[in-house]
Amino acid sequence: MSTRNGEITAFLTANGYGSWTAKPLAGDASSRRYQRLTSERGASAILMDWPPADGGDTQPFADLAENLRHKGVSAPEIIARDHARGLLLIEDLGDALFTEVIAQDSSAEMPLYRAATDLLVHLQGTPVADLPPLGPRTMAEMTSLAFSEYRQTVLGDPAEGVKARFENRFEDILREHLQGDMVFVHRDYHAQNLLWLPERAGIARVGVIDFQDAKLGHRAYDLVSLLQDARRDVPAGVELQMIDHYIHATNIDDSAFRSAYAVIGVQRNMRILGIFARLSQNAGKHHYIDYVPRVWAHFERGLNHPALAPVAEELLTALPAPTPDALERLRA
Repeated sequence: MSTRNGEITAFLTANGYGSWTAKPLAGDASSRRYQRLTSERGASAILMDWPPADGGDTQPFADLAENLRHKGVSAPEIIARDHARGLLLIEDLGDALFTEVIAQDSSAEMPLYRAATDLLVHLQGTPVADLPPLGPRTMAEMTSLAFSEYRQTVLGDPAEGVKARFENRFEDILREHLQGDMVFVHRDYHAQNLLWLPERAGIARVGVIDFQDAKLGHRAYDLVSLLQDARRDVPAGVELQMIDHYIHATNIDDSAFRSAYAVIGVQRNMRILGIFARLSQNAGKHHYIDYVPRVWAHFERGLNHPALAPVAEELLTALPAPTPDALERLRA
């Protein structure tokens, strides 16, 4: 038995789960690993295995889960924890990911996205936690991955001068358009991190996971994450209706919010291009390159907004489109 397996066995035994059957679950883009534990009577729980040696820190997830639950949000209950060893035992919210529910019943798409949008409105209207801010300078710097990972892999040149010039100009655009109070930002709020729990009521019908990287940021950020999903095509009609629904529900300035939505869309999709390139090159997770054309389409569409006019032409010149040849290099 490996040292890690021994630690897991000791943790589960100490908390009364040593005899439960374990089955691996699909992970995400991080080094986290998950197992579903099942008892002889059919009860279940989830083991999160995130070793500190791999950069894991289970404390933020546990703290935020408890904070969110106090606000009526269906985040997983923390059953047991050993932060020193990077182990959490959490509530099993099931398998009804939005992606799976919609695949089985396309008529559920609009109601599910409306429920997810309503949850955002609730989250942003309630103080959730003392979180670090996601400010304009940080957001501008986060776009660097589009140059250092995506462009570098495709063209062999990170265009450092263009990158530095763009970051400074983009910071100015962010400062101009990301006005207003900073709110809870999940940062990965999309259909594969949301679960449908129809037996619950109101906002609790939407289960939320993978929120450990939450920050304080602009209220458009998570709506962009939800509606400009890297992993699935969200119909244009759904995106437009949910933006309208959000604006109506919050009574926020229409024009200012749409500008912020476009600017954050470009920022977020640039970062994703870089992250997916890095995951393919450094971690051998080549399937992420299948999503690159969709991410590029979101990015290119966002640049059509007048708020991005000062940088659009230079960006489209500097960053290579995901042609078949480019995608092959990203997968290599």
